Amino acid sequence: MRIGVPREIKVHEYRVGLTPESARALVADGNEVLVESCAGSGIGASDVEYRAAGATIVATAAEVFDQAQLVVKVKEPLANERAMLRREQALFAYLHLAPDPYQTHDLLAAGVLAIAYETVTAPDGSLPLLVPMSVIAGRMAAQVTARFLERPQGGRGVLLAGAPGVSPARVLVLGAGTVGRSAARIAIGMGAEVVVLDRWQQGIDGLESELGPRLQTALATPEQIALKLPQADAVIGAALVAGAAAPKLLTRAMLKTMKTGALLVDVSIDQGGCFETSRPTTHADPVFTVDGILHYCVANMPGAVPRTSAYALNQATLPFIRKLASLGIVKALREDAHLRNGLNVCAGSVTQAQVAAALGYSWLDPLKALDKSA
Repeated sequence: MRIGVPREIKVHEYRVGLTPESARALVADGNEVLVESCAGSGIGASDVEYRAAGATIVATAAEVFDQAQLVVKVKEPLANERAMLRREQALFAYLHLAPDPYQTHDLLAAGVLAIAYETVTAPDGSLPLLVPMSVIAGRMAAQVTARFLERPQGGRGVLLAGAPGVSPARVLVLGAGTVGRSAARIAIGMGAEVVVLDRWQQGIDGLESELGPRLQTALATPEQIALKLPQADAVIGAALVAGAAAPKLLTRAMLKTMKTGALLVDVSIDQGGCFETSRPTTHADPVFTVDGILHYCVANMPGAVPRTSAYALNQATLPFIRKLASLGIVKALREDAHLRNGLNVCAGSVTQAQVAAALGYSWLDPLKALDKSA
C-alpha cells in the first residue's frame, strides 16, 4: 500500500503522523511510504532519516494527497487539505467531528473513508489511540495551570504549591478519566490542593488512597460543582463522551461565582469544550478572558511537546496502520470491529452514531457503508 504523511499545518502543531521508525517498519512490510519534505522537523527527524528508513520524500502536500491510498496525519485536515482528499482514499487521524460541521461536510463531499483515532476501541472498551495523548494533555494541564495562575500571564498570582504559611492553589478537576487522573497526579505532585469530581463512583474510587490527603473526591452533581467552584483558583475540564460533543459543565452564569482571575483549562476543547464560554485557541494565542475569568482552550495541547507526543502516538497507532496496509482498508475494517468503531465517514455517509446525532445526519451502519464503498 502507498501510505502518505503530509506535514501538519495547524498553528504550532509540530507532531508528525509517522516517525522514521514507524516508516521503516511499514517499508519492511512491503509498503511504500511518501513523506512530505520537512514533515518530521518538529520532532527533530530530518528528511535524511526518513530516506534511510526507506521512505520517499516528496516536495509538497499535494503530491502526498494525490498519490497516497492511506493518508496518516495527527490533527484533522484543514480546509485546503480537505480539498485534496478524494474517493477511494482513506484518512487516519484525530478528527473530532461532532463539534465540526464544516469538516464533516467536506469529508462527506470528498467521498473519503475517514477513520478517527479518538473512536477506535479496545476489547475492554477503552480508547487506545486517545489514551497516550490524554495522558500527555492531562500532565500538561497541570503545567499550564501553574503557568497561567501567574500574574504576568493574566492569572490570580497564585503559586501552585503555596509557601510557608500561605495555602497552596486549589485546583478543581472535572472528570476522572485519563486526562483528569493525569492532571490530578501532576498538580498534587506540584503541591496543589486538588478536588476531582466525576459522574461515576468508579471513576473516583481509589484516587484518594493513591494520591493522599491533598486530594478530595466527590460525585459531579450540580450541587457539588456549585459548592466547589467558588473555592477554586483553577478548574481543569476533562469531560469526555467518546465521539460526541463534550457536555457543558459550567455555564457563563457560574463564572460570576468564581474568584476574579481564576483560570479555566478546557482540555475537552477538541470535542467542543466543556465550558459554555470556551472557544478554541492556539499555542500562539492561548488565552482569553470572560467576566474576569481566564480561559485556556488550546485545541492541540500535546503539539507543544511534539517529540514526546509523536512517539507516544506512534506506539499506539502503528499496529492499526500495519493492519490497514496488510489486509487492505475495507477488509481490515470488516474484520476488526474495534478498528471499525473508528470509521466516522464512509461512502458519503456518517458512520459514527454520536457524530450523526450531534450534527443532525442520518447514521449508516459501518458495514453497510463498507459494502457501498467496495
